[in-house]
Amino acid sequence: MITRFVLAAAIAAIGVTTVVAQSDPLAARKAIMKGVGDQSRIARDMIDGKMPFNADAAKKVFATFEDAAGKMPALFPDNSKGGDTAALPAVWENKSDFTAKFAKFGADSKAAAAQVKDLDSFKAQMGEVGKNCGGCHNTYRKKQS
Repeated sequence: MITRFVLAAAIAAIGVTTVVAQSDPLAARKAIMKGVGDQSRIARDMIDGKMPFNADAAKKVFATFEDAAGKMPALFPDNSKGGDTAALPAVWENKSDFTAKFAKFGADSKAAAAQVKDLDSFKAQMGEVGKNCGGCHNTYRKKQS
């Protein structure tokens, strides 16, 4: 009984997320990137020694990145070019490259999670996966002033 309830709740949550993403892709992508930022801060805190290394938390960082990479390309429909967005026109002009960058980010994040054994391996993997962030932000995101 409880399993059915949990499954039904999960399906409903996915449905609501899909509707929100379709009706307001800007809000959806901002929420996803906020989650990526939150996990990046956790990673930075572990790397800097502000919090102890935790393998499960480290793997969650990469799982969040992989999940975001899978969702983000669909959140840039043509009707989301304007408004309160930092996305540059290059997103829509070079859509195949933009999508490929997310695919690489997702694949690299998945591979990184499998490599995490300790703090040193986590640092190394974060360095590699982090290159994906700059590769996309430098080309497809307005510079923050």
